Amino acid sequence: MIKRSLLCLGLMALPGSASAESNPAAKPAPQQNRPAVSPGALEAAISAPRVQIALLLDTSSSMDGLIEQTKRQLWTVVNAFAKAQRDGQQARLEIALYEYGNDTLSSESGYIRQVVPLTTDLDRVSEQLFALKTNGGSEFCGQAIQKATQQLEWSKSKKDLKLIYIAGNEPFTQGPVAFRTAISSAKEHNIRVNTIHCGPPEVGSNSGWAEAARFAGGQPFNIDQNQAVAMIAAPQDEEIAKLGVELNKTYLSYGRSGAESKRRQEAQDVNASGNAVSATTRAMSKASRLYDNSSWDLVDGTKQGKVKLEALKEEELPDELRGKSAEERKVVIEGKEKERSELQARIQKLSQERQQYLTGKQKEQAAEGKNTLDKAILDSVQTQAKAQSFTLE
Repeated sequence: MIKRSLLCLGLMALPGSASAESNPAAKPAPQQNRPAVSPGALEAAISAPRVQIALLLDTSSSMDGLIEQTKRQLWTVVNAFAKAQRDGQQARLEIALYEYGNDTLSSESGYIRQVVPLTTDLDRVSEQLFALKTNGGSEFCGQAIQKATQQLEWSKSKKDLKLIYIAGNEPFTQGPVAFRTAISSAKEHNIRVNTIHCGPPEVGSNSGWAEAARFAGGQPFNIDQNQAVAMIAAPQDEEIAKLGVELNKTYLSYGRSGAESKRRQEAQDVNASGNAVSATTRAMSKASRLYDNSSWDLVDGTKQGKVKLEALKEEELPDELRGKSAEERKVVIEGKEKERSELQARIQKLSQERQQYLTGKQKEQAAEGKNTLDKAILDSVQTQAKAQSFTLE
């Protein structure tokens, strides 16, 4: 379920930060040797309008289908925000992930865990999503919402779009925290809660899910969590997916965590490759502005002014740059940036052709009236983004 706001979303939480639930004694990682951030880059990050989404997922034993849907549809949701902006300024997407209702979690925590804080590191969200396991337990929706509201670094701006999506199937009234209390607190922070009941509409209506969404000013949805995701293939899919893999060759990792982050990138390509359309939608995300790896990639980092090449030590550089002069390093980075831009442009062009092909097919699918997680999120976002003066097209 959703917690702490991604596709993604407050000032970006450090990619390696641990959950307070999973390690209450953990101390902040030392900040030494962290590359300097230019004042301009910091100002841009602070001033950009933000879309913050916290996903609270029920990981009790009956929810394998929900987790599978979320894995397959993550990049579809991210892509919906590729053009998001407010007042002509491009929006920053941050996503947080929580799990609840899992008996492997402690009773003291309410069987709730913050999996990923609000972050722009989309590969990390994907990695942790694929690592989720179900095991069945007690689902305390009110307490999960309360934790997401209190623990995440939500934007202080009333103009930003702040959303919680909580998905599950047990009565919404369970647990020590009344859902009205939790939702009232979320509303005070201008966070809108949407509910996704996994099961028949009449059950969701009778077990508090619809009532909670109405009280929150959000939207209630009902989905079949075991519904196979109907992902429509297009002639462009194979080439887009291949180009997405080629993009990895343009990344130059730096710093202590750079190599690990690059491995994570490659691993998420593998995770997405289990479904041809998932591989395509991931590649489309990687070709968009939302796929920001400036915290570990020299191309993104230098372009955005978040890292100064001359401030890095030799051991912090990738193999491609070691033993080279400052000018030679600059040439390599510029070459990678050019190659990446060309690959992204090709993916974006193919994506436009793909969308034209899919338009008619999607209308046929919509006529069948089958709801899945991504449809619930995308349908509600259209309305709620507009209410906050965001445009998505």
